Amino acid sequence: MKILVTGGAGFIGSQVADRYLAEGHEVVVVDDLSTGKTKNVNPKARFYHLDICHPDLENIFINEKPEVVNHHAAQIDVRKSVANPVFDARVNILGMVNLLEKSLQYGVKRFIFASSGGAIYGEQPEETPPPDEETPLHPISPYGVAKAAGELYLYYYQTMHGLNYVALRYGNVYGPRQDPFGEAGVVAIFTKKLLAGEQPVINGDGRQTRDYVFVDDVVEANVRALNCSISGAFNIGTGIETNVNQLFRMLVEITGKTMAEVHGPPKAGEQKRSVLNCQKASNLLKWKPKVSLMDGLRQTVEYFKKEE
Repeated sequence: MKILVTGGAGFIGSQVADRYLAEGHEVVVVDDLSTGKTKNVNPKARFYHLDICHPDLENIFINEKPEVVNHHAAQIDVRKSVANPVFDARVNILGMVNLLEKSLQYGVKRFIFASSGGAIYGEQPEETPPPDEETPLHPISPYGVAKAAGELYLYYYQTMHGLNYVALRYGNVYGPRQDPFGEAGVVAIFTKKLLAGEQPVINGDGRQTRDYVFVDDVVEANVRALNCSISGAFNIGTGIETNVNQLFRMLVEITGKTMAEVHGPPKAGEQKRSVLNCQKASNLLKWKPKVSLMDGLRQTVEYFKKEE
């Protein structure tokens, strides 16, 4: 089938596009290259350098006639969304609605949305079970609000117009091609600094936890979502909490560096705890994470060593 991958030059989207091509699908990539890189675009894909809010997006739907849209283009920085919620909403809400309108107008059969399990549930109190897809949404950042809005729009388009969809609520995704120079992506940031012999700084006390899921497992979820007949949201994580101090020590061990833990001030608005219950994905998508955190970190470190 023909699949339009937005954000297909980015960290996750480019690897989803690679896998779709390997599975024998035809892939069209749209990316404005604000954070994506042309080197990530598979040469077998047709590439359009375009903002998803731009009116010319319609021409891509007219000319390419995609059967599926896989939507990964986004403003992904939680802190940037707090600093500039209008820009975040333009990209993450209006951009999505633009895609949904074109999908409806030009006969797209399925819409796969990269949502956020890390931001959409909001702060998770200690000792409470990991949230499942029935847990109420209480996002505490404009980024999380936009992802929740995206899912509500999907429900509307499915209910009123019959557009089949899957929203994949990612945990904290890490792995090769992640940007080590942004504010997001602690694994890439720490790895790059350690390999360069620079001191990483841990925000706050480092006890904030995340559900770290390797990018290959996330790509597999996007493959499973192609053939799922059920519309709805699915948590995509590991169900395992790891705090930043533990993550730092694991990366120090893998890189062989002798860096001490250095702590800086906490970041305003940063969640203390985030972990996901992924039983629904296991039951209905037949998906489970396969890569352990230690193995995924080793693969990530090796990638950055080769990049150096």
